Amino acid sequence: MDRPRTAALGLGLFALCALGGAWAGRQTYPWLAEIVEPLRDRLLRDVVTGTLCRAVTPGAGQDDCAAVAVARLTRQVEAVLDALAGQLMLLWQFVLTAAAVVTGTAVVAPAAVPLVVGPLLVALALFAVLAPATVRRQREAFDAEEALAGRTVETVGALRDVVACGAQEHAQREVLDTVSCHLRTSRALASVSALRRLIVALGAHSPLLLVVLAAPSLIAQGMTPGEIVGVLAYVLATLEPAIRLLVQGLGASWLRLAVAAERLAEAARHPEPLPDPDPALRPADGSAALCGITFAYGPGAEPVLDGVDLDLADGDHLVVVGPSGIGKSTLADVLTGMRPPRSGQVVLGGVPLDRIARHDLAPARVLLPQTPYVFAGTLRENLCYLAPDTPDDVLAEAVAELGMSALVERLGGADGRVDPAGLSSGERELVALARAYLSAARLIVLDEATGHLDAAAERRVAKAFRRRPGTVVTIAHRMASAHRADRVLLMDGGRPRVGTHRTLLAEAPLYADLMGHWRTGTTGDDRPGDDRPGEDCPGDDRPRTGRPRTGGTGDDNAPARGHRADAGLSSPAAASDRSSSRPVADPAP
Repeated sequence: MDRPRTAALGLGLFALCALGGAWAGRQTYPWLAEIVEPLRDRLLRDVVTGTLCRAVTPGAGQDDCAAVAVARLTRQVEAVLDALAGQLMLLWQFVLTAAAVVTGTAVVAPAAVPLVVGPLLVALALFAVLAPATVRRQREAFDAEEALAGRTVETVGALRDVVACGAQEHAQREVLDTVSCHLRTSRALASVSALRRLIVALGAHSPLLLVVLAAPSLIAQGMTPGEIVGVLAYVLATLEPAIRLLVQGLGASWLRLAVAAERLAEAARHPEPLPDPDPALRPADGSAALCGITFAYGPGAEPVLDGVDLDLADGDHLVVVGPSGIGKSTLADVLTGMRPPRSGQVVLGGVPLDRIARHDLAPARVLLPQTPYVFAGTLRENLCYLAPDTPDDVLAEAVAELGMSALVERLGGADGRVDPAGLSSGERELVALARAYLSAARLIVLDEATGHLDAAAERRVAKAFRRRPGTVVTIAHRMASAHRADRVLLMDGGRPRVGTHRTLLAEAPLYADLMGHWRTGTTGDDRPGDDRPGEDCPGDDRPRTGRPRTGGTGDDNAPARGHRADAGLSSPAAASDRSSSRPVADPAP
């Protein structure tokens, strides 16, 4: 109080230090951004690349569900970035603080330095010892989090099948078990984290106790009470917050960084590429053969396909019909190589399916699933994705063949931008159908790929693919498709039956029942025997009872979809035809 100038000088120096610290802090964040932003871009690129590589490599982890991939791309990538930036800041702050405390103690009371430095080093050693256990607990917590996300998505996506099979209790038990496992791992992580609080007591509170206990001895060595209070102030006001910040901030973020980085490195791992077969081994034509194909969804599951034999000549048009869940989509997946069979062999164009080049830009076969995929970009990019060098005149001819002229005009021509969310389901189907139509593949498999088109638009698409060179296999959602097919494959849970529409109608009770069920509700006299392969069904384009028929690219086709050929049946004819068949379950792809 008697030296105001000195006090004012000290306050001014403190203000200058505060301004200098603010300026230094401002310079720190651009420096951090230079490190963190490129790291985030590289992490995202590596994780996406690794996930896609495993998805297309047989046996390399195709079972990674979308929820797990999203969790890695969002929570874990952000955890790495936040943890890294926070660690750099906290570590630098702790080093500066610890150095300042030790230096200040050495200046004020050199004899008290061992009392401060000794417990601090022991606390840091304990922190290092507890780190591996905490990393292990954090890894288990990440695994449990991913398992919970995957189980939840699987259960919600299969609710219809769960209810249909009466497996609500089993599904509930599996979800609750996953939740319980997540809870146990979280509690174990919390227990280990609680032990880290001992580090604060050891590194900051122990020096206080030691200095107080050693105060008489320190005073006897010539230290003043003011110097002892200064040491206590250094420890209590500066070192204790720094250690607490290290344990609670740097400790937790470093552990999350270590585990998340390990998980992301695993996700970014590229599987060993399988050598491509001889590029010369390409199918000679669109013929296909299934020889003794057996497939089941699991080691102990009942086979969905059991000893299936099928021969398709180049140019054949085959329609596959049968009740829902009988294995039609599974057959399409096996035929195109999406699912490997348990036994048997698939041969395309005289070449075994596993010998056909996988990375050829000109695909040997094309599968259109029930949900069409349209990506953001131009319409030309969507249509010519499988044939990038398609000339404009060929593209225009395909658009006219498939009845897409109005859609192309609405989007602003072939180079117009496509917003997938702005297209109706029928329009998305037309885009996907045109993409397959323009490809060089000689085998096209349509898995209910026209479900949102009305009968007239579907008939036009069928005519276009009939004129296209190659073989077409159609998983039918309307029995009218069977009228136009060269042959019909009837799946009833036993050995599939192949024949023409007429022969199956006369010899297969299930086929007659399916046709009769589809005919129910139509207007006019639709006699099944009036159509020949390759011709249009006379009653195919008539309005369905109760509502008018909609446009070719609209979604309002509920009446048509109400007469699906794969609807579950329980009529006497269907029951007698399936009396010798084992029940199977074909999960929705």
